[in-house]
Amino acid sequence: MTRVAIIGAGWAGMAAAVTLADRRVPVHVFEASRHLGGRARRVSIDGIDLDNGQHILIGAYRETLKLMRRVGADPAKLLLRQPLELRFVDGFHLRAPRLPYPFNLLVALLGARGLSFGQGLSAMRFMARMQSCGFRVAPDCSVAALLDVHGQSDALRRYLWEPLCVSALNTPPAAASAQVFANVLRDGLTGASENSDLLLPCADLSRLFPEPAAAFVADRGGTLELGAAVHRIARDGGGFRLDDRQQRFAQVIVACAPQHAAPLLAGFPEMNAEKRLIESLQYEPITTCYLQYPDTVRLPAPMLGLTGPLTQWVFDRGQLSGQRGLLAAVLSASGNHEELPQQILAQRIQNELKAVIRDLPEPRWSQVIAEKRATFSCRPALERPSNATAVTGLCLAGDYTASDYPGTLEAAVRSGIAAAALIGS
Repeated sequence: MTRVAIIGAGWAGMAAAVTLADRRVPVHVFEASRHLGGRARRVSIDGIDLDNGQHILIGAYRETLKLMRRVGADPAKLLLRQPLELRFVDGFHLRAPRLPYPFNLLVALLGARGLSFGQGLSAMRFMARMQSCGFRVAPDCSVAALLDVHGQSDALRRYLWEPLCVSALNTPPAAASAQVFANVLRDGLTGASENSDLLLPCADLSRLFPEPAAAFVADRGGTLELGAAVHRIARDGGGFRLDDRQQRFAQVIVACAPQHAAPLLAGFPEMNAEKRLIESLQYEPITTCYLQYPDTVRLPAPMLGLTGPLTQWVFDRGQLSGQRGLLAAVLSASGNHEELPQQILAQRIQNELKAVIRDLPEPRWSQVIAEKRATFSCRPALERPSNATAVTGLCLAGDYTASDYPGTLEAAVRSGIAAAALIGS
């Protein structure tokens, strides 16, 4: 009997597979698509390698960085590390030096271009109050309500708190969990000076972790099957059988997206509670519009913020991955843009960019990639299923499982590690 089946080769599934392979536990990974990485992967369109969403990491993502190193994906080569910097095209600019908290944030806020001295102090008072209560928000409320209680100005919301909220939680501030946002502020802005560093991918998302992870697992005797969808898990003697496959597995980790995970649990009535939690999740999209300009087009920084009404961030792929003239405009969370045809959306984004970037020509081509269920909607007091389930030997992994974090790459990796820890040697 093969030891462990892992259903899903996204970041959670591959984190579980690497963790188990490192212990020399035989694993068999099943992935329904022909690609590794799940909702954070490379896509090739007309011979051009793009990502299905523009993700960034931060220095506090310790488990992700640790596993990248373990599988031979050197973060120093694959990620552009820079101190926390929020630069907007309208002139706002905040940069945090590599100093211990609170000095890093104090220097950043009081020296920020576009904030008054009083606004900087107001933001510091907000952080001090959050720290004094252990970054606990009880009862949980929306991020917008939390900012109201602490009297944060429109400028602080527009340039600091709301961009951080939408980037991390992928949920509009009016609907996002203040408690999870507080967890992000705790881990990202306090503690070690490097925690707040921005880590911008210089390679496609598949090369960052999923592909080297697959090679690592294969080198240690693991098996990966692409294009191998699993529709049913059933008990079989002392183990489990997947669909009508001949193999039996001692233990199973369900690491696919939540909308695909819930149907797999249908044969286990004792897991109805977990199934209900998964089925109650709502989702938020991430839309990325790629625009290819002449090679001479270059932004003043690899990542720039816009204040909308559509685009939130634009990334210069030429400065990051060598794709000169290629810009990636990102629209996180739900909004009116979801109703627009892709061609019209791309044109409106081009109009926004042209209004703030001097002498920007028309793009040679554009491509909109919309992940409609990029993450779960991180709402106040949201109950999420744990990695352990009511069925012995059956575990869950995914960024949607219970943790302090929203639906991020770090949450996915941590969940995979946690699920692997539940697997017996």
